Amino acid sequence: MLQTLHSIIQEVNAARGLDHALKIIAKRVADSTHVDVCSVYLVDPDSQEYVLMATRGLNPESVGRVRLRFDEGLVGLVGERKEVLNLEDAEAHPRFRYFPETGEERFHSFLGAPIIHFRRLLGVLVVQQTERRRFDEEEVAFIVTMASQLSGAIAHSEASGDAQGGALPSSHSLRRRALTGVPGSPGVAMGTAMVAYSPADLYAVPDRPVKDVGREIELFTSALEGVKEEVRELADRLADAVPSDEHRLFEVYLRMLESESLTEGTIERIRGGNWASGALRESISQYVSVFDEMEDPYLRERASDIRDIGRRILMRLQLDTGDSRAIPEGTVLVGEEISASQLAEIPTDRLAGVVTARGSGNSHVAILARALNIPAVMGVSELPVGRLEGKEMIVDGYAGRIHVEPGQDVRKEYRRLLREDSELAAGLEPLRDEVAQTPCGFRMGLYANTGLMSDINASIGSGCDGIGLHRTEFPFMVRERFPGEDEQTLVYRQVLEPFAPRPVVLRTLDVGGDKPLPYFPVREENPFLGWRGIRLTLDHPEIFLTQLRAMLRANSGCGNLRLLLPMVSRMSELDETRALLERAREELEEEGVAVDMPEVGVMVEVPSAVYQAERLAESADFISIGSNDLTQYLLAVDRNNARVADLYDELHPAVLEALRQTVDAACRHDKSVTVCGAMAGDPAAAILLLGMGVTGLSMSVSSLLKVKWVIRSFSCDDASELLERALLMDDPAEIRKMLNQALDQAGLGGLIRAGK
Repeated sequence: MLQTLHSIIQEVNAARGLDHALKIIAKRVADSTHVDVCSVYLVDPDSQEYVLMATRGLNPESVGRVRLRFDEGLVGLVGERKEVLNLEDAEAHPRFRYFPETGEERFHSFLGAPIIHFRRLLGVLVVQQTERRRFDEEEVAFIVTMASQLSGAIAHSEASGDAQGGALPSSHSLRRRALTGVPGSPGVAMGTAMVAYSPADLYAVPDRPVKDVGREIELFTSALEGVKEEVRELADRLADAVPSDEHRLFEVYLRMLESESLTEGTIERIRGGNWASGALRESISQYVSVFDEMEDPYLRERASDIRDIGRRILMRLQLDTGDSRAIPEGTVLVGEEISASQLAEIPTDRLAGVVTARGSGNSHVAILARALNIPAVMGVSELPVGRLEGKEMIVDGYAGRIHVEPGQDVRKEYRRLLREDSELAAGLEPLRDEVAQTPCGFRMGLYANTGLMSDINASIGSGCDGIGLHRTEFPFMVRERFPGEDEQTLVYRQVLEPFAPRPVVLRTLDVGGDKPLPYFPVREENPFLGWRGIRLTLDHPEIFLTQLRAMLRANSGCGNLRLLLPMVSRMSELDETRALLERAREELEEEGVAVDMPEVGVMVEVPSAVYQAERLAESADFISIGSNDLTQYLLAVDRNNARVADLYDELHPAVLEALRQTVDAACRHDKSVTVCGAMAGDPAAAILLLGMGVTGLSMSVSSLLKVKWVIRSFSCDDASELLERALLMDDPAEIRKMLNQALDQAGLGGLIRAGK
């Protein structure tokens, strides 16, 4: 069954749109389970009905014509309950509904499974049999699994627009549904998708309309002949080196390269409108699915040989053609994953947005997007990357949503939002040189988060009070070795010097876990709970001392360095760091380099630090709360996982209580406390942080003026009152609603979109 399921999934993935995929599933499920009927009913939310969209065994003319209300028939019952229905005699059930046009009167057994994607009911998968019997557990498990796989195919079809053109009535535009990921960089972008894919990754190749059919066929046949010649040369070279049985593998390769299903199939697909690389991908996928389905283990193994052939042909095609695509204005760069180098290849004046199927809000490319002020959405798990080339897209970096080929109403709404964003930015500009001071006279420090030189340049004239968090790991991540002390000193000096005497907080090396170094890999099953941050650097004092020495040297003559320790979970980590810092100072003084000892702060971003906040505040020079990690650890939610992203909310009452407890401890010891996670740049959340007594907020430069407007509009008493009301609430959504109402009443309604 597992092998059958795998081959069906591959066939569905290679299908030409949803209509084709549904027909494949109906046929293959019926054949594999030896049932008389397999049918797929999909939800049409416009008419509030189920529509028969594909069948094997019922009258084919009933497809698209048979409709059931949501409360009608056994299909409706499966949808209502959202669970499997297994009946020995379907006609005896009170919810049975007979449709003469289907010809189903002779089928008695019924098994229906809901098709659900992220809690959303998409339809019902049904199998029926003439014989009166209950389907056994293995059959039920297979149908349930098939329904779950079908949900993904439907979701991908919705995203790419393939759900139209006959799959559902034209009145129902599935493609207008937004796809959800995680916010990578705030803002809204409208543009045209350009797919970034890795060379020689056959299955990452996107579909692309063909411009010159003859030229594409010529490129393919040339690449094919080149690979044939390559295989012949390999066969000749190894003729005397390998046994004859193994040498026959090259003959197998040549027969595959000459097969009609590969050559004629690819050429036919090119003539059908796909470029050579996309047509090759389709042919190889179909070829592979045939071999994967074979019962003979030896023949099944040949599927890997076919994949290898496909990769070889693709590499030849790429050598001949390269990537000659024009980069239009308003390019939305799309990919399974996008590297920093791929992003850098797009001129910034033509780059409108970034979207990835995998990745996180903390990934290198997301941070780059924020530095460039380019809207980005990461981790869109449903993203059908290969089908998006050239399609119109809207990127909503505020909410972490994208729209593919949106309808006129959606486009109109986002054009309005873009105008409002532009007007808001212009209206906030006069605040740049104003202080972030409440009407009651409290001065809030507003700082910038940085990590790249582009961040530094943007921050200098932003009106910030300094750097609240500089991520020092980037010089480590972009090199193929650990940077030396002189290299690090130069980098840190470029951060400290432009801001002197304004404070600059350098966070010590925070790699490991989900941010591994290519030359120092750390493979762990659970990286977020693993060897990272201060744990890694204390285990490698030779690395840590070099960084500490470089920071102290860079601070010479500036005097604005503040040191911040990430992932602190016990008091001993602070004590050990202070000892190493003192050792670095002594070594430098012995070498004749006079240095000042900086203040040392700790990041509160794990639950144990919250419960030790009193002792940490007593010993550290300042406290910085990393709200991103603290929230995900408190709520046990990976904020970079789109499947649970809805559960991640920094306004959760537990998070607010942990923040207040930490701030209270810092205040009792007269220590400054800054919040440096995404929460700091959220205008609504900033009200609550003001009410807690937070003394500083550190954020992306793009959020700074918005938060400054909030601070200048709310008194400490008003903010404290809203905080107390929030702490009595159980639902983060209700807290958000209350804060948005407060913003609106204060005349700051234009800032509401900057939150969730």
